[in-house]
Amino acid sequence: MSLNLIDEPWIPVLCTDGSRRIVAPWQMGEPDIVQPDWPRPDLNIACLEFLIGLVFLADPPADSEEWDARRDADPQRLRKKLSHYAPAFNLLGDGPRFLQDLEPLSGEGNPVDMLFIDSAGANTARNNADVMVHRSRYDRLDFPMAAMALYTFQADAPSGGAGNRTSMRGGGPLITLVDPERMLWDLVWANTPCGQPANMEKLPWMRPTRVSDMGQQTSPPEGELFGVEAFFGMPRRLRLLHDDEAVTGVIQKPWGTNYILWKHPLSPYYRMKPGSEWLPKHPRAEHFGYRNWLGVMLQKSGSDLSEQALCLRDWKERKGGGSVIVAGWSMDNMKPRDFILSRQPLLSALSVEAEGRLVGLIQAAEAAAAVLNHALKPVLADGEAREAEREEFFIRTETKFLIHAQATKRGENPAPAWLADLRAQALRQFDATALPGLNQRNVQMIGRITEARRSLVMAFAGYGKLGGDIFNPLDLARPETRKGKAA
Repeated sequence: MSLNLIDEPWIPVLCTDGSRRIVAPWQMGEPDIVQPDWPRPDLNIACLEFLIGLVFLADPPADSEEWDARRDADPQRLRKKLSHYAPAFNLLGDGPRFLQDLEPLSGEGNPVDMLFIDSAGANTARNNADVMVHRSRYDRLDFPMAAMALYTFQADAPSGGAGNRTSMRGGGPLITLVDPERMLWDLVWANTPCGQPANMEKLPWMRPTRVSDMGQQTSPPEGELFGVEAFFGMPRRLRLLHDDEAVTGVIQKPWGTNYILWKHPLSPYYRMKPGSEWLPKHPRAEHFGYRNWLGVMLQKSGSDLSEQALCLRDWKERKGGGSVIVAGWSMDNMKPRDFILSRQPLLSALSVEAEGRLVGLIQAAEAAAAVLNHALKPVLADGEAREAEREEFFIRTETKFLIHAQATKRGENPAPAWLADLRAQALRQFDATALPGLNQRNVQMIGRITEARRSLVMAFAGYGKLGGDIFNPLDLARPETRKGKAA
């Protein structure tokens, strides 16, 4: 027994009436389907990428005009277009296998657990070091779960030891998806890039693996930033082992495809200096909020060091509404720390001036958090304690920021109010941390804490370099200083 990922129903979905059912990919356009319904959030996000990739492979819009003309779903058209690619989407069998080496691989099989990023590797399990990861959760995987786990693993592949390549976006990339907040088809279509249908032979498992141990690299199609392989990359050399009912193991060999210079259309990028290589952004192990917006949700005017995902840039040009799903594994080299899943408001149709003001609000908040961090030095050591206060600062100011963001969108200037909000939260946190038990400290420590609070107040009044770091992004006038004194 096998599974064909085009013709057969295998994707669990949630429907508008709350029911659940299993559908084939072409049914993503049916009017009652809301979203994928896998038992893990990373599989759900990967499933969305998979469906977007299928549309880009078989029936993408040629340009923005066609994109707009085909916004309404047409399941039967999609079924016909996808059917031509069915021979390339067998999970098992003697011919080409989905996302697996064209030729069988020899060697001992690994547990199927290895297909999940938060599973313990062999050395981790042997050393009993699996504290944040898990071992032996999946002895077998039914064919649909194996297919989705395989796709997720290839799309997000982290560092995996000698020769085991990361994905073309590195290990645990940051993923941003426009969500028009309607049906599943609307989300898929909103994120599908313009292009032309690809030949089936462009899929990497339809050819011998481009083994990279001799320095071989794979670049995007000539003149392009990406091709269909962006959605179906094969950094890992894998072959699934199975019986009649389930996948039971995975053979892995090193030196899969090494991708260079690709830009995935669903991820933001950055670079260290103008003219240097573009690098994919990766999520941090923390709440994703407004402090993370720059280069992801917002683009600083004139900056050529960061770039939003293509799907967001296209959607803003179409002046569409909705929200943005932000997701991805936060990694520490080979170790997963957390899976980030967040929904952020999409502030479309912003004027250049309004977007610049929002950038200023965030930069001022970053400066304010740095001032608070500096002020807490007398009472908190470097490291986790002060980083926790920094994270608390952004979480506590999140609601106020979103209110000011809406005001900015209406053409208002919330800079003075935002300064007051930042000041109030910084002083609240400083006082709660530094002042309790102050009268029981020695004189020297009391003096340091008192001076730290005074410096904090002065910075929020606009004095000194730290005050300038807060005031300047908000375009607020700083207080005059005496002649000869620098502000």
